Amino acid sequence: MSKYTKAYAKKLVSEMTTEEKLSQMLYASPEIERLHIPAYNWWNEALHGVARAGVATMFPQAIGMAASFDPDLLYQIADIISTEGRAKFQQFSSKGDRDIYKGLTFWSPNINIFRDPRWGRGHETYGEDPYLTAELGIAYIRGLQGEDADHLKAAACAKHFAVHSGPETLRHEFDAHVSEHDLYDTYLYAFMRCVKEAKVEAVMGAYNRVNEEPACGSRRLLQTILRDEWKFEGHVVSDCWAVNDFHLHHGVTKTAEESAAMAVNHGCDLNCGNAFLHLGKALEQGLVREEMITAAVERLMDVRIRLGMMEGYPSPYAQIPYEKVECKEHIQLSIEAARRSLVLLKNKDNILPLDRKKLHTIAVIGPNADSREALIGNYMGTSSEYITPLEGIRQYAGEEIRVLYAQGCHLYKDQVEALAAKKDRFQEAVFAAERADAVIMCLGLDATLEGEEGDAGNAYAGGDKPDLRLPGLQQELLETVAATGKPVVLILLSGSAIDLSWADEHIDAVLQAWYPGARAGKAIAEAIFGAYSPSGRLPVTFYADAAQLPDFSDYSMENRTYRYTSCKILYPFGYGLSYTKIRYYDAAISHTRCSVKDTVTITAKITNEGSYPLHESVQAYIRHKDKKAYEPGFQLKGIQTFYIKPGETKQAEIKLQARDFAVITEEGTCVLCPGTYEISIGGCQPDGRSRELLGYETDVFLVQREGEEERIGY
Repeated sequence: MSKYTKAYAKKLVSEMTTEEKLSQMLYASPEIERLHIPAYNWWNEALHGVARAGVATMFPQAIGMAASFDPDLLYQIADIISTEGRAKFQQFSSKGDRDIYKGLTFWSPNINIFRDPRWGRGHETYGEDPYLTAELGIAYIRGLQGEDADHLKAAACAKHFAVHSGPETLRHEFDAHVSEHDLYDTYLYAFMRCVKEAKVEAVMGAYNRVNEEPACGSRRLLQTILRDEWKFEGHVVSDCWAVNDFHLHHGVTKTAEESAAMAVNHGCDLNCGNAFLHLGKALEQGLVREEMITAAVERLMDVRIRLGMMEGYPSPYAQIPYEKVECKEHIQLSIEAARRSLVLLKNKDNILPLDRKKLHTIAVIGPNADSREALIGNYMGTSSEYITPLEGIRQYAGEEIRVLYAQGCHLYKDQVEALAAKKDRFQEAVFAAERADAVIMCLGLDATLEGEEGDAGNAYAGGDKPDLRLPGLQQELLETVAATGKPVVLILLSGSAIDLSWADEHIDAVLQAWYPGARAGKAIAEAIFGAYSPSGRLPVTFYADAAQLPDFSDYSMENRTYRYTSCKILYPFGYGLSYTKIRYYDAAISHTRCSVKDTVTITAKITNEGSYPLHESVQAYIRHKDKKAYEPGFQLKGIQTFYIKPGETKQAEIKLQARDFAVITEEGTCVLCPGTYEISIGGCQPDGRSRELLGYETDVFLVQREGEEERIGY
C-alpha cells in the first residue's frame, strides 16, 4: 500500500461512526451513502477460474496446474482469471449487482501442504512440497494482483493460515499439534514467501486450532509471525463462520462477544460469518478497544481504494470489456493447461500413443468417461461448453474409428439404476471391450467424493477419503475388463493419489488427468492419439501401501510426503513419463567447496533426442548429508521449465541461494550449517524408485559448505 492510499483510508475511516466502522468488517459490507462508499461483498473465489457467478473460463483444478511444475504458466492463468474477474465485476456493478461471488477479492490460492492423500481438499492445493507450493503460489498471486501494487487488478488471498489439511469432519474442533521444526520447515514456508515476495493482499485463517490457539484468533500466528516477523500489511479474513467455533466447539471463549473480540484483538480484520455482529456489545463490555476496530477498517478501506472502488482513485483496469470472458484466447490456454497437467505414469511397450491406422473400434468405459463433474473439481464457475473424455475421443476418432461407450458402474454405488441388481452395467462394459481393438477406461473420483466438509455430499459425508482405493465397484470393473485380454489404457480423473498397485502390474498404460478443466476431453484425446506428448510431473506421492501412512490426525511430518517418507513408493513426487527421449549431460556445479553464505549454481545441458516437442521440467534437489534425524531427505529447491523441440538443446541453470541450504532446527530456528550437501539436477528426484521407473540416474554433486553455524531470518 502507498502513502497516498494509507492516508486516503485513514481519512475515510476517521469520518465513520463506530457503527459504520463495524458494518464494514462483515463480508457483506453495506453502503455508506454519505461517504460515497458503495456496498461490497468480499466473498469471491478464483481457485482455477472465476467461480460461482456464471460463465468463466475453467482451467484445471489447482493440483492439475501444479503438475506443470511451471510458475510462468500459473502466472498466465491467473492473469486471465483476474481479467475475467474484472470484466464481470464492472458489468455486475454497473447494473447495481453487488452480490456474493461478484467482487474482486478472491479467496485464492490455497497454499496448504497436501500432507496426507486422504485429505478431501488436497486437490485445491499445489501438492505436498513447500518449495513448489511457494513458487506456484507466488506466480498465481502476481497474476491475480497485477504488477502495480497501488492499483490492484484483483486482490489475492493466501489460505488457510495455518497448519490445515484435515480431517474435514473435525476441522471445527480439531487442535493440530505441530512441532516447531515442522511448523517452520513445512507448514509456514509457502505463506512466508507469498507474503514477503508476492505481497499477497490478504490471508485467511484456518478453522482448526494450532497448538491450542484457534487459527483465526491466534496471537502467535496472526500478530507475532504474520505482522511482526513478516511485516504483512494487508488484511486478515476469517474462514467462514470459524470465529463462532471459538465458543461453540474449541471452547477457548464462552460467548460470541468474547470470540469476536479475540479475533480482532489478535489481528483478524474481516469476518466471513456473523460473529462480528457482536462486536458492538464487545466494545460496550470493554473486550476490544475502538482503535483496534479502526486499524482493521483502515486496512479494509485501503484495499478497496487500490481496487478502484472509491472516488478520486480510479482503476486502470476498469475498462476491460465483458467480451474478454471466455474468449477464444482464454479457452485455448485452458486446453493447453490441461495438456500440461497430464502425467503419464505407465506406458508398457509404448502402447501410447495409439496408432489410428491399427484401430477400427475403441471402447470407452467407466463412470468418469462422460462426466462433467470429473472435469471441473470444486470452487468452479460455469463453462459455456464441456468436452468430456468420451466426447473428446469421439471428436478425435472421427468417422474412421467406431467408439463404443459403456458406463460400466456408478462412481461409488453398487448399481447405476436404483431398482436394478448389483453390477447392472458390468456386462455392457464386457460386450464393448470384447468388440474393441483397445479399451480406454475412465475411472477415479470427483468433487462429490473428495472435497470440503459441507460441500462434498457423498457417501463418506465429510469430504475426506476413507482410504486410497478406487470407490465402489471401479476396481472390480477394471479387473473384469482387463480379463478380456484387450489392451487397456486407464485414464484416472481424481484430485489425489489413488492406490494403483494392481493397475501398475496389470494395465498397459496409466494417465493421471486430475480434474483437468471444462474442455479437457480434447486434451486427453490428443494425448491418447499422439497429437502431443504428456509432460506433467507428480506434485504428490503415490503410495504402494497406504496402510503405512501415519494416523490422519497426526500432524508430525514423520513418514509423510517424499521429503520424510520411508514408505514403499509406487510413483514418486516429480515423476512423469513422455513420448520422447530427453537426455541430460555435461552437468556441472559452480562450487564443490564454499562458504555457508555462498550461492551455488548447478547447470546441465538438455537435448530432445526423440520425435515429440516437450515441456521439460528440470528439478534441483538438496540433501544435508550430515542431517539429523528430524531433518528432511532430498527436497526440491529449484525448478526450470523449457519447451524443447526435437533435436534441440537447452542449457539449464539453477541458482541455489544460502537459504535453500538452510536447516530448520528442532526449535524452529533457521540456520546456515557447515557440512556436506548433495545436490541433484535432472528430470526427477534422485530416488531409487524414479531411477527404476525412468531407467536413468540424475547427476548428484557433493558440496562442502564451510564456516560457522549462523542463524538467519526465516
